[in-house]
Amino acid sequence: MKVIEVASGLVFPEGPVAMPDGSVIVVEIMRGTLSRVAADGTIEVIAELGGGPNGAAMGPDGWIYVCNCGGLDLVTSDEGLMGPNTPADYTSGRIDRVNPETGEWQVLYTECDGHPLCGPNDLVFDQYGGFYFTDFGKRREFDVDVGAIYYALPDGSSIKRIINGLTGPNGCALSPDEKTLYFAETVPCRLWAVDITAPGEISRTAGIPGRLVYGPGGYQHFDSMAVDVAGNICVGTLEQGGITSIAPDGSSAEYFPFDDQYVTNICFGGDGLRTAYITLSTTGRLVSCEWPTPGLPLNFLNK
Repeated sequence: MKVIEVASGLVFPEGPVAMPDGSVIVVEIMRGTLSRVAADGTIEVIAELGGGPNGAAMGPDGWIYVCNCGGLDLVTSDEGLMGPNTPADYTSGRIDRVNPETGEWQVLYTECDGHPLCGPNDLVFDQYGGFYFTDFGKRREFDVDVGAIYYALPDGSSIKRIINGLTGPNGCALSPDEKTLYFAETVPCRLWAVDITAPGEISRTAGIPGRLVYGPGGYQHFDSMAVDVAGNICVGTLEQGGITSIAPDGSSAEYFPFDDQYVTNICFGGDGLRTAYITLSTTGRLVSCEWPTPGLPLNFLNK
């Protein structure tokens, strides 16, 4: 697999969105920005959001919706930026929306039923215009938050918690038929699935996160994800540093290594969605390669 460096000098990039014009929009968590990487590698700041913009997705109105975790305190090591911990200036998490053309942005959600959002991480839009998002929570010196998954509407009118009691929920994605929601728990390194019965409604057994799809051995963590046209779930895999492509029934998995310990996310773009764009966050790079299977078209972006 030939890997091409698209851009370097990004400050902990995540949440890649491959745009029709060939650019890739990313968040820079430690810089607090939503940024655009042009095809020639030029980096342009679209909006200075502050906090910790963590995941991004195109909404039905053409705006970019951002999971803002409120900030991370990443430790610097010989290999680059590592982490995460809760920064001293943290106040809360939130959902932001950004006009990618003008840079105008607004805070959409900061709480649900009176409970503050702690660390929104990743999101995915369904065909009806609503979006699922994970709240990883925050880690402090002696305790951590309970994680959750929410469903919300992009006009700010409705947000509800649909799963609670999770351990660091991170990436989330929909199956090609949108009957299944996938999500990763980072620290246990587990990929889960739940059945969707209606927009924002799921079926699951009480006390169990969902159907366990896949859990690898060894010391590694799952991050964000994208789905290909065959339904495989391609998950950023931390510590080892790569992308794990997992069959939808969990019967097989293929690992693709990259030269960064924090391979955090993947998206698909280019002709036929055959190009994978991957964020290498420790070293601050965006790279691309031809993926074995085309990516799944996303609602409001590729359709």
